[in-house]
Amino acid sequence: MTPAPTTSTLGELLATGYRHRPVKEEIRENLVVRLRAGESAFPGMVGFDETVLPELESALLAGHDLVLLGERGQGKTRLMRTVAGLLDEWSPTVEGCEINDNPTQPVCRRCLALKSELGEALPVRWRHRDERYSEKLATPDTSVGDLIGDVDPIKVAEGRTLGDPETVHYGLVPRANRGIFGLNELPDLAERIQVALFNVLEERDIQIRGYALRLPLDLLLIATANPEDYTNRGRIITPLKDRFGAEIRTHYPQEVSDEVAVVAQESRLVADVPEHLVEVIARFTRGLRESGSVDQRSGVSARFAIAGAESVAASALRRAARMHEDAAVARVCDVPTIVPTLLGKVEFEMGEEGRERDILEHVLKVSMAETFRSRLAGLDLSGFTGLFEDGSVVETGDLVTGADLLAQVGPVPGLSKVLDRLGDGDDASPGHVAAAVEFVLEGLHLTRRIDKDTVAGRTVYGA
Repeated sequence: MTPAPTTSTLGELLATGYRHRPVKEEIRENLVVRLRAGESAFPGMVGFDETVLPELESALLAGHDLVLLGERGQGKTRLMRTVAGLLDEWSPTVEGCEINDNPTQPVCRRCLALKSELGEALPVRWRHRDERYSEKLATPDTSVGDLIGDVDPIKVAEGRTLGDPETVHYGLVPRANRGIFGLNELPDLAERIQVALFNVLEERDIQIRGYALRLPLDLLLIATANPEDYTNRGRIITPLKDRFGAEIRTHYPQEVSDEVAVVAQESRLVADVPEHLVEVIARFTRGLRESGSVDQRSGVSARFAIAGAESVAASALRRAARMHEDAAVARVCDVPTIVPTLLGKVEFEMGEEGRERDILEHVLKVSMAETFRSRLAGLDLSGFTGLFEDGSVVETGDLVTGADLLAQVGPVPGLSKVLDRLGDGDDASPGHVAAAVEFVLEGLHLTRRIDKDTVAGRTVYGA
């Protein structure tokens, strides 16, 4: 953050050559600068470069208020918040104004009177762009007063008349003047409350308690919504939908690499989770999105994969703490722990009652096998299958340390090539080597090249 400008009065501001721009023009010009420089205008958004972002950029360049429509966990709120990065870093406002009036062209009665009295001595305060973004989660109990405003009985008791505009206590929308207002889950608003947004979007003014308060607002309104065929909690009424300039459809990551990138970016891991296990979780999430047993109208949120990676890391940390390992590194044995913890984050189709856990476990196995083939296809793994030719077994589990696992396996021909394929290379730590070995053993079992049995919470390969 750069320091705020030091000008503190209207006269000093005018002396700098300041030019007022409406919010949408400000965003348009700043976006054009980003595009010409080849910079990302929406940092942190993964998988939208060729689909959602071009549509969003066009809507912002056109100066449209917009609705982001998509299933849960598609990054709608995150995308909405990144638009604030296109505002100027610092913006002047009349000091003490509730609706952040422009010092050169105030619109509220208080600021007009103050400017008339003080002239160029009008005090100015600088607002950072973070202050110019406000957000509200729409809930059924949201009122017109919350969004637009209401008469303040305290001000009336002080002697003002009901017709006096200064009796108004402004709601969230007027207080977002000269900024961006984000409204999450718009269909959850009662229809009569949605009607209150008509004037804001079309005439750019507000009306409160039966008398018109001409207050031209300068703001960009962005709303999010789930598809109406899923929520059933409400809908965006047709006249309001017509007043939004653009409706942009979001989606889940379309590539495995994008899903992995989202997990890596958003998860807070308490242990080291190798990338091949993150890929397993990513494929697991994608598999559920394609499963006929899962209600695809509700979707499978990106938070599902993020929470899964965090649960796998937690399992590895638990083992490290109980078994006194120096470093906590996740292995295949930690992955099944996500099934019971994430069961409630997926909605299943009717008729699948009682089979929910089996469905998750099956999709997880398929995801593990797909990752194994993708990562290690074409490698000679006879050194691993040779471990079991004389009837030997390898025992692992969530309470078997990596050192114990490696001691059972010993030197294995071809292990270095496996490590290279998994991105660990020659500098792999013992924990990562153990994770790679267990991944190969599980992959060989899933491709029916070695046997596996589970006894008392421990897994025995070659049994």
